[in-house]
Amino acid sequence: MPTREPVRTPREVLAFLREREVKAVDLRFMDFPGLWKHFTVPAGAVTEDVFEDGIGFDGSSLRGWMPINESDMLLVPQPETLFIDPFAKDVTLAMLCNIQDPLTKEDYSKDPRNVARKAVNYMKSTGTADAAMVGPSLEFFVFDDVRFDQTTHSAFYSVDSAEAAWNTGRREKPNLGYKVPYRQGYFPCPPTDATHDLRSEMMLAMEECGLTVESHHHQKATAGQSAINVRYDDLVSAADAVLKYKYVVKNVARKHGKTATFMPKPLFDDYGSGMHVHVSLWKNGTNLFAGSDYSNLSDAAMYALGGLLKHAPALAAITNPTTNSYKRLVPGFEAPVNLAYSQRNRSAAVRIPVYSARAKSKRLEYRVPDGAANPYLAFSGMLMAMLDGIRNKTHPGPPLDKDIYDMPPEELKDLPRMPATLDEALTALERDHEFLLQGGVFTEDVVETWVRYKREEEVAAVRVRPHPYEFSLYYDI
Repeated sequence: MPTREPVRTPREVLAFLREREVKAVDLRFMDFPGLWKHFTVPAGAVTEDVFEDGIGFDGSSLRGWMPINESDMLLVPQPETLFIDPFAKDVTLAMLCNIQDPLTKEDYSKDPRNVARKAVNYMKSTGTADAAMVGPSLEFFVFDDVRFDQTTHSAFYSVDSAEAAWNTGRREKPNLGYKVPYRQGYFPCPPTDATHDLRSEMMLAMEECGLTVESHHHQKATAGQSAINVRYDDLVSAADAVLKYKYVVKNVARKHGKTATFMPKPLFDDYGSGMHVHVSLWKNGTNLFAGSDYSNLSDAAMYALGGLLKHAPALAAITNPTTNSYKRLVPGFEAPVNLAYSQRNRSAAVRIPVYSARAKSKRLEYRVPDGAANPYLAFSGMLMAMLDGIRNKTHPGPPLDKDIYDMPPEELKDLPRMPATLDEALTALERDHEFLLQGGVFTEDVVETWVRYKREEEVAAVRVRPHPYEFSLYYDI
C-alpha cells in the first residue's frame, strides 16, 4: 500500500498560505454528472472557521442537484486535498470540498465525493476490508483542432492532428511524413510520436499537483492518442487524482494551442479511449486478493470478480455514462464487449495482470470503464459490486483465455455481453441496483436522478436528431 502524507489541519493550511505567499484559494467540487466546478476567494478570506462552517453557494444552478426553492448549499474545504494550481497566473492554492446541507449540516446524498466516502465506510463496517486500492489508467486524445455544430438544418464534427494518418498527403510546406498509421500508434518514438514532450510536461505538472506518475506513452490510435499512468491509491484519493489528471491534461494541451479530450470514441474505425481500473482490497496491510486460485487469486478475489461481471450491465450506466461510450464498446479494438475474465487477455472485461508474482501486486483490472465516467460514482459502484459478490460468494465461472474476437459464433452465443447502448445500460441499472443501496451508499434518489438525467438530457437528445450518416444511407430513398 502507498504511504500517505499526514492529514493537514486547518491551522496548517493557514500556515501554508503564509509560507507560500498564496494570493487566492480555489474551491473545487464535482457536479452530479461528473465535471469539476470551482469558485475562488482571496487567501485572506480563508479562516479556520471556513473548514467548519463552510461557504455557501447556489446548488440549484448545478445539473441534477437542488430545486430553486432549496438552492442554498455549503462547500466545506478538505485540508488534506490542497495543492498549488500550476496554471494560475497568481499563486493559487486549490482544495477539494465536500457538500453539505446548510440547515442539517449533513453530507449531501448527491455529492459524488460523499458517495465514495460512504462506499469506503460501508466496506469497513462489513469487516471485509479496511482499504480499497484503485489504480485508474486513463487514455485520451490530443488534437490540433476540433470543430462541431448542431443546428436545425445541419450537423457536423471535425477533428484534426498534424500526426494523424489522414494528413500524409496534406501540404504542410514541408510535410515531413512522420505520421502515425491507423491502429499502429502504440509506443512509436519521436519524431513519429509528436506528443512526447507535451506528455512529459503533463507528467511533471501532475507531480506538482501531488500525483505519482509511473510512465507515459503514445497509445494505439493515430492522432495523438495518449496515456499517462499514475500510481494507485485509496478509493477516494484515486478519484480525486482522476480530476487532477484531467485538469492537467486539458490545461497543458491548451497552453500549447492544442485540445485534449477524454471522449471515449472521437474517431471512427480506430481505437477508443478507456479508463482501465486496477483494484484490490486490503485488510491489516494484507492484500486480500492474493491466493492460490486461478492466476494466484484468492477466493475473495474470485467472488469480487463474480460480482463485477454479474452487475456489469447495470454498472455500465455509471462506468460508461455517455451515448458515445458504446461506440467504443464494439469488437475489434480490444474493448471488452463480452463479459469474461482472463489473465493477460486484454479483450476480456476483467484481466488479471501477471507482471509480478508478488502478493501485494495481485489485483483485478476492470477494462470496461471510460474517462467520461464520474470517478467517485464509478469506483464506488465497482466496490459495491465486488462486496456484493464476496457477500454472496458469486463465482465467475471458468476463465476465457482465448482471443475472444477470433472465437466462432457458436462459442460466443451464450457468452454474456455488455449493453449495446446507454439506454440499455440505464434499463439494466433500473432493474439491478439493490447492491448499490446497501449501507445507504447510493440512495434511491441518486439512482433515479441519474437515470432520469441521462435519459432526458442525453439519450433522448441524441435520438431525436438526424445523424449525418443517415443522409448517406437514406437521402435517395
